[in-house]
Amino acid sequence: MKKLFTLILTISCMANANAQVIEGPMHEKFAVRIVADKLSDPWEITYGPDGQLWVTEARGYRVSRIDPANGTKTVLLDLSREKNFPRYDKMKKEVSGGKPWPQGGLMGMALHPGILKGKPYVYLAYIYDFAGADSTGNGCKIGERGCYFTTRIVRYEYQAAEQKLTNPIILCDSIPGSNDHNGGRLMIAPINGKDYLFYTVGDLGAGQFNNGGRPNHAQDTHYYEGKILRFNVEPDTDAGKFDCWIPNDNPFNNSRQNAVWSYGHRNAQGLSYAVIGGKGRIYSSEHGPYSDDEINIVEKGKNYGHPLIIGYADGNYNGLAASVSDKEILPGTWHTTYPLITDEKKNAAEIGLALYRNPIKTLYPNSHNFLQNLFEGVKNKTGKDTEWPSEAPSSIEVYTSAAIPGWQNSLLLPALKGSKLLRLKLDAEGNQIISDTLNYFKGNVRYRDIAVSPGGKSIYLAVDSNAISSGPSAQDPHSVSYRGCILEFTYVGQADSKSVPAKPSKLPEGTIKRKRSAANNPKYR
Repeated sequence: MKKLFTLILTISCMANANAQVIEGPMHEKFAVRIVADKLSDPWEITYGPDGQLWVTEARGYRVSRIDPANGTKTVLLDLSREKNFPRYDKMKKEVSGGKPWPQGGLMGMALHPGILKGKPYVYLAYIYDFAGADSTGNGCKIGERGCYFTTRIVRYEYQAAEQKLTNPIILCDSIPGSNDHNGGRLMIAPINGKDYLFYTVGDLGAGQFNNGGRPNHAQDTHYYEGKILRFNVEPDTDAGKFDCWIPNDNPFNNSRQNAVWSYGHRNAQGLSYAVIGGKGRIYSSEHGPYSDDEINIVEKGKNYGHPLIIGYADGNYNGLAASVSDKEILPGTWHTTYPLITDEKKNAAEIGLALYRNPIKTLYPNSHNFLQNLFEGVKNKTGKDTEWPSEAPSSIEVYTSAAIPGWQNSLLLPALKGSKLLRLKLDAEGNQIISDTLNYFKGNVRYRDIAVSPGGKSIYLAVDSNAISSGPSAQDPHSVSYRGCILEFTYVGQADSKSVPAKPSKLPEGTIKRKRSAANNPKYR
């Protein structure tokens, strides 16, 4: 069973008290403080080589550098005019027509490893077009056939003296988007010694909610949805505006250049690279439907099963689908465009051992009976319990430092629904999870992203500004105690380890100060 040592956070973004110290499940002591607040849904947080936190704001469409020592914020870029739709989420329905905000907005960001060494490049992914922006009504296709947005990836140059991002070059402007399951995580990682840019694209929610009648293309490598994409960090010699950004050895370059690197993903929102046991690997975290959030090792050309296999190929979704609705206008047994899963093991065998990859961990594989009852309750409008055990991992970080005892070679996953940071220990080769799930920093929050200081002692977590997701899924009925913050948790030592406390330590009610203290002393980074 997963361990339930959790830490309750009851802090506010009004910073007017001293930093608090809380205890973790393995007796770790962390000093906690707010680095920055009043952010408009911080999506990406990266600890840059310049010692600053680089942050994207999903709804504010801003890119900023934030000093982790004092919270000073410098806006490098405002992209709010680079989209063809307004802040529908701030408009009354009679004015907007009920048009949706996309899931995310300004999402992923990656800094070139040589950003301070002659390669001043910053890569951004943001939604810039809504097909229904000029239409009446909600702008989505009738018959639950979806809300159509488009995402682009752009490279900027960082001008350190002026503190600006300039000279945009579009790498790709045709990535399909939605108001659900847009993925959105960017990362640079080496393959055979050369750096590449990776980007996650969800399946756009095709098959659920108001995208329930939208075709799902996660298994079709001709489409970008439900994929992890790979791009060059610098253009090659290929002709064409966009072909030069797609590596020539991508696995599905046939009649045309194709950015697809792996497929069969539902909604991967976490990417992280690390060398463990002498081998580099890309790890991803991915949202499951009613169970089975996934942790995967991403490999070239491999198929991760969705929507034919949910989590492990263990049969718990046999006879079901990746979603269910009570809308009889939608196709299939479960009123969804997701295909009926007759047999997960058979589906895995048909994909083939050479192509199919099981996750290395799922959170958590519910029983078939539980899922069957849930599906029937939704379809027949008789279900009473809308909760199910899953975490909604929003990102992932491989922790390789030895700074915190016992943490080296662990996967750290911020959770939206679970409102906590999960830690799972990898084996010496980095291929398997060998520990139970440990829970840290629990509170009424939606943790969106994570960054770790170079010294390994400070962990930074970005907190959503909203209590629910920007798409129709993953609604959290619990209140959020503080929003739009970046929190710092700094390891300051071990508590008494003779016995595990019967109850987890709680942070006293109050607020956390944003001034220099032991929590932001450089020696702890």
